[in-house]
Amino acid sequence: MNKLIKSITEFIPRSKIFLTEVRGEWKKVTKPPRREVMTTTAVVLVTSFVFAIYLWLSDRVIQWVYEETFKLLGL
Repeated sequence: MNKLIKSITEFIPRSKIFLTEVRGEWKKVTKPPRREVMTTTAVVLVTSFVFAIYLWLSDRVIQWVYEETFKLLGL
């Protein structure tokens, strides 16, 4: 029971220290400019689209190879 009471009484001072540290770290955070966010978002979207096309084409080629192999083997 004493451990519980000690834990509860230490909670508020520890919370204050934690929140003070959070506030200090938050002041160090910088917000990127809108142009940078738009540019990196465009890069991610284009890259995702290119990889999607590549994976789709790879899948189609592999499927074609399997189909032709099965036809050749008469399966």
